[in-house]
Amino acid sequence: MGLKEIHPANVRLDEPRLQIAALPFRRRKKLEIMLVSTLDSGRWVIPKGWPMKGISSHEAAAQEAFEEAGLIGEIADTAVGQFHYFKRKKNGAVWLCRVDVYPLQVKEQRRIWPEKALRKTKWFPVEQAAMAVSDQELGELLINWAATLKMSGDAGQPAK
Repeated sequence: MGLKEIHPANVRLDEPRLQIAALPFRRRKKLEIMLVSTLDSGRWVIPKGWPMKGISSHEAAAQEAFEEAGLIGEIADTAVGQFHYFKRKKNGAVWLCRVDVYPLQVKEQRRIWPEKALRKTKWFPVEQAAMAVSDQELGELLINWAATLKMSGDAGQPAK
């Protein structure tokens, strides 16, 4: 959601609300990132949601990836970055959210998952994924994360 679409009286800028996200990736000929469509406008994003009681942030991110895209894999236990966006609530309120991002090396995509009928999923090369997402800060995070992998020679393996 862009700043132009927000009425200042509805915005809560005090303390950002925390969300968590999975950064689903795989290596084919190139590093690829899976994006999912949002429920409202169909914009491309990474799977994200609210922290869940009783499980760690990275486990909650993996759960979101399963619910939104049917993804199963190995999730890193440390966030590789964060981005911010404005979330519009049904009552018209707008919250600033900070999203902590955890890489998820995808092993498989199930045939059936909870939100399959509600969302589209698509694999993108990193550069295309960065351009497809509507949030510039998220796009920069994708490019920087991929560059870090290349520089370190890391095969993209999550921390155990």
